[in-house]
Amino acid sequence: MAEMMEVTETETTPAENNNELALITSEAQPETQPEAQPETQPKRRKKKSMVWEYFTIEHVSPGCRRACCKRCKQSFAYSTGSKVAGTSHLKRHIAKGTCPALQRGLDNNHLSPYTPRVGGSEPRKRRYRTPSSPFIPFDQDRCRHEIAKMIIMHEYPLHMVEHPGFIAFVQNLQPQFDKVSFNTVQGDCVATYLREKQSVMKFIEGIPARVCLTLDMWTSKQTLGYVFITGHFIDFEWKLQRRVLNVIMEPYPDSDSALSHAVAACLSDWSLEGKLFSLTFNHPTSEAGLENLRPLLCTKNPLILNGQLLLGNCIARTLGSMAKDVLGAGQDIIKKIRDSVKYMKTSESHDEKFVQVKNQLQVPSEKSLVLDDQTQWNTTYQMLASATELKEVFNCLDTSDPDYKLAPSMEDWKLAETLCTFLKPLFDAASILTTPNNPTAITFFHEAWKIHADLGRSITSEDPFISNLAKSMQEKIDKYWRDCSLILAIAVVMDPRFKMKLVEFSFTKIYGEDAPAFIKVVDDGIHELFLEYVALPLPLTPTYAEEGNAGNGNDESHQGNLLSDQGLSDFDVYIMETSGMQMKSELDQYLEESLLPRAQEFDVLGWWKLNKMKYPTLSKMARDILSIPVSASAPDSVFDITIKQLDDYRSSLRPETVEALICAKDWLHYGSEVSSNALVKMEF
Repeated sequence: MAEMMEVTETETTPAENNNELALITSEAQPETQPEAQPETQPKRRKKKSMVWEYFTIEHVSPGCRRACCKRCKQSFAYSTGSKVAGTSHLKRHIAKGTCPALQRGLDNNHLSPYTPRVGGSEPRKRRYRTPSSPFIPFDQDRCRHEIAKMIIMHEYPLHMVEHPGFIAFVQNLQPQFDKVSFNTVQGDCVATYLREKQSVMKFIEGIPARVCLTLDMWTSKQTLGYVFITGHFIDFEWKLQRRVLNVIMEPYPDSDSALSHAVAACLSDWSLEGKLFSLTFNHPTSEAGLENLRPLLCTKNPLILNGQLLLGNCIARTLGSMAKDVLGAGQDIIKKIRDSVKYMKTSESHDEKFVQVKNQLQVPSEKSLVLDDQTQWNTTYQMLASATELKEVFNCLDTSDPDYKLAPSMEDWKLAETLCTFLKPLFDAASILTTPNNPTAITFFHEAWKIHADLGRSITSEDPFISNLAKSMQEKIDKYWRDCSLILAIAVVMDPRFKMKLVEFSFTKIYGEDAPAFIKVVDDGIHELFLEYVALPLPLTPTYAEEGNAGNGNDESHQGNLLSDQGLSDFDVYIMETSGMQMKSELDQYLEESLLPRAQEFDVLGWWKLNKMKYPTLSKMARDILSIPVSASAPDSVFDITIKQLDDYRSSLRPETVEALICAKDWLHYGSEVSSNALVKMEF
């Protein structure tokens, strides 16, 4: 009876569609010749439906055939005499998961799920009323893995898997999915982190360059510190890379040993001992704290570059502190403008009147009013910039809106424009830190001395407001310049478009008659650092050694062995003893060559990649210097006014789980992407 019901449900009568029955019969009939005919059939008569990958035809009696499932061995009506049941009920058995064997996941020794062929020489198949997507067996483990990735990538709370709404959604989506607990998904997230960590370790192990670290200290309501440690390095392809390596909880973030403990743990975790080139951090550190950090650097000489390989003055924090000075000096006018913008943006009718007056006055500005976020100073600058361009509309708005009583005076607008004049160069410089390309110190040498020069001119203003504000800001940029100008200048020297010439030009503008003394400090510093690289063991410096490590081919490895196994180790010693002056001249030769034509977009790393054979030692030094980061802040935190604070939810998690969630998100974001070239954009 059940079989007859299946036949009745799926069979197609000639009266309904004779053509379709003929087509189905011609496709579905396994044989059109007498049974004694060999099974080999012409290609044009081969069964085309996907169900025959899962079913076989059994001859029950003369004129009666049934379709038998290869998986669960259940049989279904197929044809009786001239009537053919078709294949729709067979497809439902497979595609809707009603096969018991599929439900139990017993698919180890059977055919793979149906997937349509692409290309090939087979004739084009006609479409039938089949499910829109192929059958994919349910996989509980894969679903758990994807949920863990979703939570990591989108920062969802781990407890969401226990929320009734999520459980109901998943059960309706896939009833076979077993509910997971908080502990289960926490373990899955940590497992994802460990799996991704292995990939990152393979990526950075054996890199030819040294590593620079940035330390970004976050706080929490429990007064615990969380040190976000990010590694910056240049890979085998001369691409600038950036990866979050660790998030380490420090119970006493203000102690002298907090940062050094975190850095030492990171170096041990990633096997980077002896490869740390520089440290950039934004947390106030005592002299004792600096002395704890210095031994962790690979350059043991503390006098090299006046100790500036420890950059305790993050440029993002310096720019943010200067911006706070500007906002504090104009807080009254900023509040007036904020209230006016709020009046427009919180009422649709007010906003419509504002746009109407703007159109009537034909104000050329294309900017729109924006209300600022007082935790990010760039939004306040953007609010002031748009409002000052539309000040004429505010001044005339009372004619169409008598309720508007907040219009700033002309003096207020003049002061707002002055504030924008101070904020714009800070905004332009900080915006570079948010771009996808990791900026090099080259760019910020130019930005820093330009801001320094502008403030120097503003100090001489007759307007006491401008003069006093400029003095306050210049104190901060002066401190940054004293702490970091040497390392920034040496990065500029590594750019073949500028070399020492831009340093000489900039220092003359800043220091005037005292410039030669400061220029000599840069020249001496770069020669001292070069001698450090010359003194490295020779097997680490030749280009052939780097290439041998970059590739894993047997030929390159064998060639490297030949250079040491053929009695050439004594030759290496001879080179070290006799070529000191020749290697030093490599730097002098580079400095004496003419500058390259200046272009706004120039791949400085690509240039060194092409010239590493010409400058084997200097290229290694350039590789390390050009990877030094000038900011310890993440791109989305560059404009923050306050110190970053871990939210209450993450603070409640175990430190290991916090590290797993944050690091894995960063690694999944990069995935297998290849970082773009480090293009240095400069305008003059």
